[in-house]
Amino acid sequence: MKVFQKMKVHELTSASRRVDIRLRILTLEPVRDVQTRYGKARVTTAQAGDETGTIKLSLWNDDIDKVDEGVIVEVENGFIKTFRGEMELSAGRYGSIAIVDDPEFPSREDIMSKHPGE
Repeated sequence: MKVFQKMKVHELTSASRRVDIRLRILTLEPVRDVQTRYGKARVTTAQAGDETGTIKLSLWNDDIDKVDEGVIVEVENGFIKTFRGEMELSAGRYGSIAIVDDPEFPSREDIMSKHPGE
């Protein structure tokens, strides 16, 4: 069984690559249809966080259907990009996003109250 060596939100920088992190989905924006160089795609942005902070998380295509507000996700091999002046985490083409159960992970309410407006 793989031991998950995860980062925390406060450790992320605009140069972060190969990001393995566990986050709780706090909010989800409406899904948009976009045209990419690979064809049509669906995309949305989630606000996600842990006990150290929050970050925007890009969700594409099938990953959108996996998540809902309040669930915990593990992003493996993600990367940070800067979009409209803000850091945003994405799994990209080579990473993955999975739903996990972690009863010890901070609740949505705890993260949102600790990091309001982030």
